[in-house]
Amino acid sequence: MNRNSPFSYVCNACGRCCHDKVITLSPYDVLRIARTRRITTAEAIARYTIRRGSILKFTDHGACIALEGVRCGMHRGRPLACRLYPLGIERIDDSSDEQFVKLEPATGSLSVYGDQAAVEDFLAEQQVAPHLDANARYGSLLPKFRERIDAIVDFDLVEPREFRRRAIREALAESGYDPNAIIDAIFDSDSVGCARDDDAATVSAHLAVLSTMICDERYPETLAAAAVLLAVSLGYSPSEAMR
Repeated sequence: MNRNSPFSYVCNACGRCCHDKVITLSPYDVLRIARTRRITTAEAIARYTIRRGSILKFTDHGACIALEGVRCGMHRGRPLACRLYPLGIERIDDSSDEQFVKLEPATGSLSVYGDQAAVEDFLAEQQVAPHLDANARYGSLLPKFRERIDAIVDFDLVEPREFRRRAIREALAESGYDPNAIIDAIFDSDSVGCARDDDAATVSAHLAVLSTMICDERYPETLAAAAVLLAVSLGYSPSEAMR
């Protein structure tokens, strides 16, 4: 499906889609959660996420941590994946190309699917543009990661596939991972002094700080793990972090 494909969706607020999911968060998602709840990004990470800020937390009973009855307690700041539902984005590489897929409805869902409008209309209703724009801006860091890794790693001496495997394992670990200041900074923009009066300015400041951290980092393992987690958080495959 593309933006012109026929698609419509009417949510009846049954709350069924807010259970038993894995919702990946981008840096911008974490920022929006924090601003909506009027807390810092560090507090948002601690309260609403797992895996260092990259996944939305769910309760032991399978409900989203933000769910209040059948309503989202942070609806204005809900993540991109929640705004898109029941659509998903497919990306082949870190370009701006996008394809959409229609997801299966949650079991017992009361919502209504149809084709009375187009994907573009649904995206506008859900106000996804700022999220997509911000994600594209964060995606511009992926080539910087690759350039820095290539500059400091001699892949004639280091086996590339094993290097990538180690990076993916480290990035996606939910416990027992090594400290990584770049990963911390990716999801916690406030802690590196990037809070501004509006989201766009915050993202600009954040990108500048992250770019400097990437250029200054001397340990390839730190760079590789951070690159993988950023790529995954933006909806790309881990392989996009290192080619």
